[in-house]
Amino acid sequence: MHIVVCIKQVPDSAQIRVHPVTNTIMRQGVPAIINPFDLFAIEEALRLKDRMGGKVTVITMGPPQAEDALRKAIAFGVDDVVLLTDRAFAGADTLATSFALAQAIRTIGAENPVDLVFTGKQTIDGDTAQVGPGIAKRMGLQLLTYVAAIDEVDLEQRSITVQRRSEGGVQVIRTQLPALITMLEGTNQIRFATMENMFRSARYVVPQWNKDRAGIEDASKIGLKGSPTVVSKVFAPKPKAIKAQMIDVSQGPKATAAALIDTLTSKSARLANELGLVAY
Repeated sequence: MHIVVCIKQVPDSAQIRVHPVTNTIMRQGVPAIINPFDLFAIEEALRLKDRMGGKVTVITMGPPQAEDALRKAIAFGVDDVVLLTDRAFAGADTLATSFALAQAIRTIGAENPVDLVFTGKQTIDGDTAQVGPGIAKRMGLQLLTYVAAIDEVDLEQRSITVQRRSEGGVQVIRTQLPALITMLEGTNQIRFATMENMFRSARYVVPQWNKDRAGIEDASKIGLKGSPTVVSKVFAPKPKAIKAQMIDVSQGPKATAAALIDTLTSKSARLANELGLVAY
């Protein structure tokens, strides 16, 4: 069985700042990490490999420094990695990204057919959850989103059974391989890197594929040329200047309840007036 996991190196969201003048994200000095949701995808792929054997390949698209994320994936125990890096990929939105990754996975599959593709449910820098489904659509793969557990993989019958989290509960779905799975957060915990894998990670020569090596012939579908999305502005929410209002509870429960009702009523009336609504 051959599993491909798509990951992304993202800035640590806890340390991201927005430039006060240009309203753009300031990435300088912000440490880069593997997208946290992708760690669940890596671990689930490695667990399948532990149970059934096979190979796990991790792929990412980004600048040369994204090699650090791939080396960390090797330290966790994946077999091979591929870095898609080319100036032609710069400025890609989710549409262009899914096209480039799909073409690269096809190229990987030409040498070793791919049975499963894993992604995290979304990335913390974009939060669109579009790349995984976009890859599945472009490659004609069965799409299983928000997967919480994998119950069975039958390579003879070419089928997979998973538990998918939904608003109404849990759905048990069985479909055919090859398939693409977006893993839900909290489904597992990434393993610790072993000393052997860390040494292997340090020695590993990460393959860097440009658009030609990835099998991309039409450059108009990647990078800025292939990205119809336009981001007009990025901004941080303005902090609220309203101070908390204190209610004296020393006068007893009835007086406290009456004061709370009066406060909520006045605030509701004021808000309704600001919005041009009728308060009841």
